[in-house]
Amino acid sequence: MPKIYPVNKLWILGLLCVSLFACSPSEEELLKAGIEKMDAQAWPEAVTYFDQLLEKNPSNATALNAKGVALFQQGKVEEAIPVFNAAITADSASYKPWFNRGNAKMELEKYKEALADFNMASALDASQTDIFFNRGTALLNMEEYEDALLDFQTVLQANPNQAEAHFRKAKAELGMNDPMHGMESLTNAVNLDPKNAEAYYLLGVTRMSALGQKNEGCADLKMALSLGYAEAETWIKDFCEE
Repeated sequence: MPKIYPVNKLWILGLLCVSLFACSPSEEELLKAGIEKMDAQAWPEAVTYFDQLLEKNPSNATALNAKGVALFQQGKVEEAIPVFNAAITADSASYKPWFNRGNAKMELEKYKEALADFNMASALDASQTDIFFNRGTALLNMEEYEDALLDFQTVLQANPNQAEAHFRKAKAELGMNDPMHGMESLTNAVNLDPKNAEAYYLLGVTRMSALGQKNEGCADLKMALSLGYAEAETWIKDFCEE
């Protein structure tokens, strides 16, 4: 004969079940909580939520990628890389962990490895201009100026008002011994971002060394110095003071 529980005991058991269920949030709830902590830049707390999720499902690619980003934002770059590796294993068709691992590799100045990750990311989603910007930056650091130039041109086709892309495009052009286009890009950069001290410095140096424009070059160098770019002081003392 089946055992019959009193109504009050059933009610207590029911409460216990609800309580236990509430103590075990779903993957979706944990992911949402982690993302909210990331939005608040509470990186360690975000990692805690992602770790709880990954205890339930170690192959959750979104949580792995997000955890890697949270670690990266804390400066734990080397710790983030194996997490991005796991995210790629879990979902190799998403560009995000490839892109993020590339950023981590670039932070460690492993530019060739970063380039390989950015190449894969761009192959998976060529609509993401951030990939081209960061790949261009890696190429710039590798002194692969022509390829870097192509990436920054791609970025500027999508957003012509991106000051930093004009600035890095200028560096590629100057690296290719193309001062005229370099000066044009630097001018665009300072017009869009008047606080870019290094752009004024490069503009001044290029005006003076490539075109002999002393007055204009000195004005740019003085602007660079006023914005805190100390290297401009030597040029000013050597070439701009009577």
